[in-house]
Amino acid sequence: MNFQHHILDTPKLTVLLVDDEVSQLLLLRMLLERQGYKVVTAMNGKEAISLLRKHPDIRLVVTDLDMPVMDGYEFIRNMRTEQNRYVYIIVLTSNEDKTSVVKALNYGADDFLTKPAFDEELQLRIQSGIRLLRLEGHDALILSMAKLAEYRSEETGFHLERVQKYAWLLAEDMSENCPDLNISMAFAEEISQVTPLHDIGKVATPDHILHKCGKLTADEYEIMKEHVAIGGRMLLDLYAKTGSYYLKTASDVAMYHHERYDGSGYPEGLKGDAIPISARIMVLADVYDAMSSKRCYKDAFSHEKIKAIIIEERGRHLDPDVVDSFLRQEDVWLAIKTRFK
Repeated sequence: MNFQHHILDTPKLTVLLVDDEVSQLLLLRMLLERQGYKVVTAMNGKEAISLLRKHPDIRLVVTDLDMPVMDGYEFIRNMRTEQNRYVYIIVLTSNEDKTSVVKALNYGADDFLTKPAFDEELQLRIQSGIRLLRLEGHDALILSMAKLAEYRSEETGFHLERVQKYAWLLAEDMSENCPDLNISMAFAEEISQVTPLHDIGKVATPDHILHKCGKLTADEYEIMKEHVAIGGRMLLDLYAKTGSYYLKTASDVAMYHHERYDGSGYPEGLKGDAIPISARIMVLADVYDAMSSKRCYKDAFSHEKIKAIIIEERGRHLDPDVVDSFLRQEDVWLAIKTRFK
């Protein structure tokens, strides 16, 4: 079965139309149903929110902005706040009304369509939404693979969740306090999203090495180290095939999260700024969680002991900027550690 068509089979896609103009609503419905889409309609934003709650299969919305009861802007804002699944939003607008388009996009809309809607343009806008939703399907599968790698390596519960939170805190703080690194809030979010993939290469590590409750031999250690290159190359290949750019960041994290700031790490012995910033952030998040978690071969370290080690490794194993970011917010780390115990 073709995977892309399995994710979103176009004829079965449900589209929600929201407009208080009956003639416009009927026109759009006719155009979409003729192309095989399932269509549900609402006359205002409040009605539309209710339909979204009842129909989890709705993944694409075409909405007017000027409506009674709840206008399009409020509808978009509520939808983005409430929905835990991504819904692609196309807004209807007139040729002269560019200000409204900008406002709607700021509220969370994805695209716009000028009125009156023409069949060909409507189909192109819908297809753009479907392409994005297909990428989301790829992403969900890849993140499930990350969870599978975690189960196989028998990590402690909530390991991925904790590391994800730690990485977000570091990236968010550094976006504000390290302007020379050019970490935007969007990139901070991207780093956080890809951290679950850091050890995905361990799916190829033999069980007797992965589950060994003692010190690895020199040969076993060399085999264990291969997981970073395996994971990094796999994610880079997926990036080349899907065009989902966050997979490039994921590849950097998987490939380089065992590099050390002083150049003594692996697989390439990169030093300082030559290590991608996403991997430098991942290193500290992963190290903190490893030291704070109980393993078959060690007890969990206290926060104070971990903090002392992190400070000692500043400029050696760890990037000084990342260490400083950790020290600015260690109380929050303790709260996350307690919450995801």
